[in-house]
Amino acid sequence: MSFGDPNNPYGQPQGQPNPYGQPPQAPQAQPGYGYPQQAQPQPGYGYPQQAPPQPQAPYGQPPQVPQQQAYGYPQQGSPYGQQSGMPGMGGPQPYASWGARVGAALLDGLIIGVVPTILYIIAAVVTANTVTQVTRPDTSYCGTDYQCISDAYSSANSSVGSTPALALILISIAGLITLAGGLFMIAKEGSTGQTPGKKALNIRVVREATGQPLGFGLALGRKLCHVVDGPLCGLGYWWPLWDEKSQTFADKIVSTVVVRTQ
Repeated sequence: MSFGDPNNPYGQPQGQPNPYGQPPQAPQAQPGYGYPQQAQPQPGYGYPQQAPPQPQAPYGQPPQVPQQQAYGYPQQGSPYGQQSGMPGMGGPQPYASWGARVGAALLDGLIIGVVPTILYIIAAVVTANTVTQVTRPDTSYCGTDYQCISDAYSSANSSVGSTPALALILISIAGLITLAGGLFMIAKEGSTGQTPGKKALNIRVVREATGQPLGFGLALGRKLCHVVDGPLCGLGYWWPLWDEKSQTFADKIVSTVVVRTQ
């Protein structure tokens, strides 16, 4: 016990005064010279940084995870004009089947040809009746005159090759109806890509490069190019059965494809 320090006569340890009965609090150690200061840990070089918080998904829905595209892998979506289909509004449009194309052509032919066919039948009936009447002339006025009878048959035979005027009129009307119906189909196909038959079978003819309607001029050219599909037992019309893009020869010439609309 030292009595030399007037400020500490009883030898108590120096420090902050403490309440009665509490142990003395040791002063907090300060880092000495040369000791590193405490700091928040920083991520090391090469370690990923913390990603920003993702928005919370609605209650009951699974969290959405963004998909990353790996380097070197092909992007989604098929290139223009691949076998999977023709690109268009709302996704690729698959090529029309051969059966759908044939069905559409039959429906269009029925629509155009029903009235002309009826007129042709009537003209044929009129012509047949006229020929029968001419080849059997009325010789009752000749009596027993052989020369008169011979002249009547000769006149009838010379008239066999002639066609009655009514039959000619009916045939002309049928031809005009067929021409008007064909032009109507070409106009519809050029403006919308669909004739009534194609619309019923849910198919459409479009430009291969753009997927747009053909226009009247290209649609007319496509019809004229169908002449190359006819030879060799209609090989061009059978070609879509094994062709990659289901094209006829005419389609390849004018660069068109027929696709499904649904």
